[in-house]
Amino acid sequence: MLRFSRSSDALQSSAVRELMKAASNPDMISFSGGMPNPGLFPVQELDEIISALPLRAKQDGFQYGPTPGYPPLLESLSAYLRSKGLPVDDNGLIITAGSLQAIHLVTKVFIDPGDTVVTETPCFVGAIPVFRYFQAALRGVPLDSDGPMLRDLKQTLEEEKPTLLYLTPYFHNPAGIVYSAERKASVMNLVKGRDIPLLEDDAYGELYFDEKDKPLTVPMKVSADPSIPICYTGSFSKIFGPGMRLGWLLGPKDVTARCELAKQGVDACSSTYTQVLADAFLRGGYLPAYLERLRKAYARRCQIMTEALKALMPEGVKWNAPKGGFYLWLQLPEGMNATALLEIAAARGAVFVVGRAFDPEGQKDDCLRLSFSHTPEERIAEGVRILAESMAVLSGKSSR
Repeated sequence: MLRFSRSSDALQSSAVRELMKAASNPDMISFSGGMPNPGLFPVQELDEIISALPLRAKQDGFQYGPTPGYPPLLESLSAYLRSKGLPVDDNGLIITAGSLQAIHLVTKVFIDPGDTVVTETPCFVGAIPVFRYFQAALRGVPLDSDGPMLRDLKQTLEEEKPTLLYLTPYFHNPAGIVYSAERKASVMNLVKGRDIPLLEDDAYGELYFDEKDKPLTVPMKVSADPSIPICYTGSFSKIFGPGMRLGWLLGPKDVTARCELAKQGVDACSSTYTQVLADAFLRGGYLPAYLERLRKAYARRCQIMTEALKALMPEGVKWNAPKGGFYLWLQLPEGMNATALLEIAAARGAVFVVGRAFDPEGQKDDCLRLSFSHTPEERIAEGVRILAESMAVLSGKSSR
């Protein structure tokens, strides 16, 4: 009999994952995937970029590249990050295969089995299995509309003495919130002097709906005391295309040096071809106009979903009012279970992601995440109607 590693034992399947296979049905209304709608991809811009690439750049794209990243992209990405106020020159920068690989690398270089990782509750579903794979103990801190609850965070940091703190302050996946400036400052004050690396995950920060909310997206790493070891991750997935599989890690040079060594043993280098395209996208000035298009599209989709929820949700259902990003987070009425609701809704033609998937301890299942980014606009209200009817069935108020 084959013997598998203890690390792989931490990789668990899920009944929810089996239910989500129904989302592949083209007739299914899916609020599950945190994906852009294909109609929003910059296909025309990409056609222009590819046709204008010089021969040398095309040849480079088919070649192996340096582990830290394609040098022209490191240069253009550095300029972009500087424009956000980030301290690029005092830190190391490496290109990763999406921001999830950056999370994986940081975890790999810091976490030994049994170490504690403090996260938010709820937490990004992609990060949880990474922490579990490295056999970390997970401790969650609850969120309110402004960020992690400070009393809980302070108590957890003091009692658990974690090895890593993981936060997603900008249009949180799945909670949909953005940290207030005051809460970010308070978090940094709590972390200062503890020698705890802070993994600041920023995949959605450019996707604010209103210009007046842009100041909320200023990264903590911009204003943090240099003594706080912040590893800042970002991604091209939401601002160019997830199929590019490109992200980045900006962090203390001793951290990124170790992450570079760890990456060498994983994939040697990220796709040079997509790095060439991303570099041309940045240098060609395509990003600002494309972001404006995305912000308007996602704001419109969010409004459609929010209005449908207001019109159709039964009493006792609560949700946030997102200022950006992809997600709405619904709190179900007392006693209602999200997994049971999903079974009913999937049979009726709509799916979502249950709250238990985002709980670091895998227990709390009275919430759910709705993504408005991928669903065709004309089907959003229909999907919300199915969800409301399914709630009525589950609560025994309807026999349909």
